[in-house]
Amino acid sequence: MPGCAVGVAKNGLTVLSRAYGMADLEHDIKNVPETIFEAGSVSKQFTSAATVLLAIDGKLSLDDDVRKYVPEVPDYGKKLTLRHMMNHTSGLRDWGAVAGISGWGRQSRTHSHAHVLDIVSRQSALNFEPGHEYSYSNTGYNLLAVVVSRVSGMSFAEFSKKRIFEPLGMKSTQWRDDYTRIVKGRSSAYSVRGEDVGIMRPIEHVHGNGGLLTTVGDLLTWNLSLAEGRLGGPEFTKEMHHQGVLNDGTQIAYASGLRVAEFAGVPSITHTGSTSGYRAFLGRYPEHDLSIAMLCNASNVSTGGTGGKIARVYLGDAARTPMEPDAFGIGIEELRNKAGLYRNTRTEQPLRIELRGEKLFIGERSALIPVSETEFLADASGPRFVFAPAATGSRPSLAMISGDGNEARFEPVDAFEPTASELAAFEGIFFSSDAETRFTVSVDDGKLVMHRRPDWTTTLEPAYSDVFEAPNLGLVSFRRSASGAVEALSVRQPRVYDMRFARVDP
Repeated sequence: MPGCAVGVAKNGLTVLSRAYGMADLEHDIKNVPETIFEAGSVSKQFTSAATVLLAIDGKLSLDDDVRKYVPEVPDYGKKLTLRHMMNHTSGLRDWGAVAGISGWGRQSRTHSHAHVLDIVSRQSALNFEPGHEYSYSNTGYNLLAVVVSRVSGMSFAEFSKKRIFEPLGMKSTQWRDDYTRIVKGRSSAYSVRGEDVGIMRPIEHVHGNGGLLTTVGDLLTWNLSLAEGRLGGPEFTKEMHHQGVLNDGTQIAYASGLRVAEFAGVPSITHTGSTSGYRAFLGRYPEHDLSIAMLCNASNVSTGGTGGKIARVYLGDAARTPMEPDAFGIGIEELRNKAGLYRNTRTEQPLRIELRGEKLFIGERSALIPVSETEFLADASGPRFVFAPAATGSRPSLAMISGDGNEARFEPVDAFEPTASELAAFEGIFFSSDAETRFTVSVDDGKLVMHRRPDWTTTLEPAYSDVFEAPNLGLVSFRRSASGAVEALSVRQPRVYDMRFARVDP
């Protein structure tokens, strides 16, 4: 089976360098500590580093509008800065998600930065005003790679080599800017579902969001340089750890390709990565002078979960063990009143809370633990669910609050069981120039189905009024005119908030 390489450094010295599993199943080559893997989104901090170095050089400012360097980005009427893109507050739709909506996702077609720029140039809207909120988007990091290339006058890969990899002695590190290039010592990547294993290597030239080819030893070297300020001096180190600030003044955990937060009560600086069948984790725990690097070529590895387990081994008693909260006693009628279907007031995403026995559940396994009459925890370290007071006989609204303090609001809705005539009202042809895609919606054997060229079909499952869940696509919301006729549909995903498809059939 495929596996992982792990490196651990304590007080600047490597205390563990070990590998597990196979690098290549077809040729029976084992993983070794020196095996080269792809680092997924762990790569983002290196893209930020290249951008910060140019800022220190005086070649650009992190508060510059991206359109100064990439005029292909549409003018949305608000300043969208390089810093917005570095901390995922830009509002840019994720280009890979848009490509997936069109039917040509990242595992279906070879993409280049030209494709990224083409997709970005066609987007008629942002997910939100820049700086309004945090939403993870690869697009910003691909644009940063383009900015570095255009400002420096050399390829992004060459700039990274000359300014980062060579000065730090990261001899096994390079960008996967050409996925067909032979890289000695590179592992193959695999999808793993039980005993079903298949090749799952990236087939794209796009990089900057991911695509760093490296070893656990080189990643430990990079972490040491960040801890000691070996690259770019104090100003560089400060900018790399500068956490994003929203328009309302809220500070978020995400900095420049780094997540600055706590793990088990210990200050941590981490990032995870996932590209095709590769998985990665890189963590630094500055108060304990501890670094952990993990690179894998198996898709079934939990990045943050496995990295966290390794961290606990070396943090020892300093790592706090999650305590199970004491359950608060609530009557069955109170629980029954809180069960049911809810909708996210911003994303329209449905949330189902079920009463099974004497407990509320979200999904099959996540039991909600009551800690007061109105507050529940999904688990010891999960989000909080706070129910608002409700009038007698009505269901309450609720807020879901993450560990980072992000809040999502939900309101109760009724389940939708459309009649045949109601389903027929949704039939039609819908087109989006943003995705350059046409959907045909029709009723087939009592079900609403959606078709896309050449042969993709999915069944739309009713959620609540005018809103359906579409497997392998997302949420589909139908929009009506003032007269009540269906005139458009909206595709909603975590990284594409509201892509409109106008009805184009007669």
